[in-house]
Amino acid sequence: MSQHQGKKFENFIYDILDSSKKRLIVIGLVFAFLAGSIMMFPTKIVLAKMLPGKSANTFSIYIDAPTGSSYEQTQLISSCVTDILQKEESITDMELFLGQGSPLDYAGLVKGSGMKMGEQYAEIVVNLTDQHERDEKSFSMVQRIRPIIQKSCQPLVEGTNIKMVEMPAGPPTLASIVVEVYGDENSEIIALSKEVASILNKTEGLVDVDVMADESYKKFELIPIKEKISRSGLSVDQVNKILYLAFEGMGVAVKNTIDLNDQISIFVSLSEESQKLEQSTLFNLKTKLAALNLMNREGMMIPLTEVVEIVEGKSTPIIYHKNLKTMVNVVAETDMVSQVYPLLDAREQMIEHFSSQYEVTKSPGISTYMFDLTLKDKTTGKEYLLRWDGEMKVTLDTFRDLGAAFIAALVLIFLLLVIYYKSFVLSGIVLGGSFLSIIGVIIGHWVADLVTTETFFLTATSLIGFIALMGISSRNSLLLIDFARALIHYKGIEKRRAIAVASATRAKPIMLTAIAIILGSALLASDPVFGGLGVALISGTVAAVIVSLIFIPILMDRSKDL
Repeated sequence: MSQHQGKKFENFIYDILDSSKKRLIVIGLVFAFLAGSIMMFPTKIVLAKMLPGKSANTFSIYIDAPTGSSYEQTQLISSCVTDILQKEESITDMELFLGQGSPLDYAGLVKGSGMKMGEQYAEIVVNLTDQHERDEKSFSMVQRIRPIIQKSCQPLVEGTNIKMVEMPAGPPTLASIVVEVYGDENSEIIALSKEVASILNKTEGLVDVDVMADESYKKFELIPIKEKISRSGLSVDQVNKILYLAFEGMGVAVKNTIDLNDQISIFVSLSEESQKLEQSTLFNLKTKLAALNLMNREGMMIPLTEVVEIVEGKSTPIIYHKNLKTMVNVVAETDMVSQVYPLLDAREQMIEHFSSQYEVTKSPGISTYMFDLTLKDKTTGKEYLLRWDGEMKVTLDTFRDLGAAFIAALVLIFLLLVIYYKSFVLSGIVLGGSFLSIIGVIIGHWVADLVTTETFFLTATSLIGFIALMGISSRNSLLLIDFARALIHYKGIEKRRAIAVASATRAKPIMLTAIAIILGSALLASDPVFGGLGVALISGTVAAVIVSLIFIPILMDRSKDL
């Protein structure tokens, strides 16, 4: 800043200090910007989220057919999904795991992928071209193809759930939003969980809603009748083997090989057409068994239906527990939105929905589980607990911890300033000016959201940037106060003129420091994870400079401790 420009800026500051009207205008503008920026949260102009979406080179698709589904049904759904995926140019290859989950990856660690085992499960791992070689980000692709796959493939088998699973940018969780439903009877909990899931399905911004519970299904148990087998001249082993052969297949012999120091099993099974039942009914099962005959020791053919009893029953579902309490998880993912807003919306809908049948009690006060709901049946008196978990809880815990760190930073800075200045007023001026940098942080995220194709969230890294700004902003105010005090005490300059001279003189080093911070943070602004940190440092620094050079002098002028 040249000497002429410095003199003009000095007179500009002095005119503001010397005019009560101009002072009020500046103060009014600062508080208007502060109120307006904070109001961007409830009005959803700026959205908060722990971490934004991360563009990766892979994602997974979980296929959960209804409990009791066959391999053929699960494969039919899987083929439908892969047929749609094959049309995508960015996909290089796919791996289908039928009847099981894929080997554990980062997301599958907590989603239970490696523990899935059964005919109703399938998982497709999709590999993409390198993220630097394609225009579309992985989370945008998932958002685009999700409705296509679910609309085309889920109706093939009623009750199927297809979920798109992306690599998390932060700590992996079971889902973006998890509702843990606690109670005493598993069947009652499942029924309540289905009501919760129906509300989540109607909530805007939520997708991939699923109730993680086993359903009872009809099954047929084939029990060899030992007495009839003995009288028929057969053996139990004979009957067991033909049953395995009819429905599963079995190893009947081994082959020795020269190249391998091992034996290769010879596996025999019926053709797929012979193994299948046209319908899962008792009549079809009896018809198939009637077509199977065994030769006894006298050479007579004995129908299998004569020596096997068919018992119709219900399967035994898995009952899940947490903290020694019966529990069912209801999960949902967010469709490129923050978890907090759909949660609040769904929670209000649940309170309204359950109030007719239950006495609904909210969790008291601010705590780790402050969104919990307790339901007490008005008729039976039974109690149920709806506990919110998942990435949403991680988000709230992270923002809570960062908020505590922010308050601790404010207290420590204030105490240090009080020790240095021996004045609560001057310490408060420095601290107030530092806090006002939040105006720039929030407005910066709003501007970034306008110029980017995806939603630019205020994230945990944004708050880290804001906490870091506290020290930088405090330095600007310290420079002004110390220089103004020196001019007043050692040069005998009048107070307002000293403040104006200090602002003009220290403007150059303050701006050079700000430019260095902005240039250093520019590289972070485009990063998918640390973009919030970069934007917070850039926009917060700009706001801190403006506040330091224009608003802080007004507060200094009103202080008697300067």
